[in-house]
Amino acid sequence: MSIQQYKFRDKILVAVDCIIFGFDGLHLKALLVKRDLDPGKGINALMGGFVNSNESVNDAAKRVLNKLTGLTDIYMEQLTCLGDVERDPGGRVISMAYFALIKIDDYSNNLMIEHNSKWYPLDALPKLVFDHADMIKLAKERLQEKVSTHPSGFTLLPQKFTLQQLQALYEAIYETPLDKRNFTRKILSLNILKKLNEKETFSSRKGAFLYEFDKKKYKILEKEGLKFL
Repeated sequence: MSIQQYKFRDKILVAVDCIIFGFDGLHLKALLVKRDLDPGKGINALMGGFVNSNESVNDAAKRVLNKLTGLTDIYMEQLTCLGDVERDPGGRVISMAYFALIKIDDYSNNLMIEHNSKWYPLDALPKLVFDHADMIKLAKERLQEKVSTHPSGFTLLPQKFTLQQLQALYEAIYETPLDKRNFTRKILSLNILKKLNEKETFSSRKGAFLYEFDKKKYKILEKEGLKFL
């Protein structure tokens, strides 16, 4: 095909949509915004935008994430491409979906007000525009696959956390209770947690020891193919 033939091809819009997950200590949540334009004005949606002609899709996703969260160093991963012809009533739009993980406390109330955004538990999502519910479902499945062999889940926790908080995170991601003794034995056997000489005293009078994820030890063991659960 010669370069001249490019001008006769249909022009198709490319967008990015970002599924942003956070964890509040009990529930895995998705960050949604109220759509401020038609089609779908006033309906909840993922944060997204069109890809500019001078940027890659990855850069477009980073731009959208930064605009919504004010954060720059975000765990982000390309999820899938959605291109059904009639997925967007506004026009022929192909969307590259990304999922991202942030700490809920890192997201400021001022930005929530500015963007009319809100955290929703995954088991209580409101009606969403277009195929955004499908995107969230795919992102949750990818996250479940990811955290079984990769420490990406620690991104959702405070830097210092208890084993109880870590177990609660995995239970929220997999939507199932886990045996405390088995979970603790398994996670400590990986030797990637650093036990601190500090305790969290809010949940009990006795308190629970705090831990940190040890990135250096993980890097050494990464090639062995660790399995977290």
